[in-house]
Amino acid sequence: MLDESWGLSPAVALRPEPFGAMAYHFGNRKLTFLKRMQLVEVVRGLAEHPDVRSTLVAAEVPEQDWPGYLSALRGLAETDMIRPRVEVEEDAA
Repeated sequence: MLDESWGLSPAVALRPEPFGAMAYHFGNRKLTFLKRMQLVEVVRGLAEHPDVRSTLVAAEVPEQDWPGYLSALRGLAETDMIRPRVEVEEDAA
């Protein structure tokens, strides 16, 4: 997962909360609580970086904490809160 591109599902809205954020999926009606502000920053930053590794680095997540963040991201992926990004290559015409 570290070297893969991910992003927030288009069916998901993040609502800021004092504890972090609530993620609501309008398709499957799942509600997930992101209880760390840094995890919220990571989830929001996924679309801005080429892969999960660079997102964690940009969010200044200590490397020893990466396994916990990867576990959280896998859980979000299982409920379609985040999805793999498919990069569209432009034709060189």
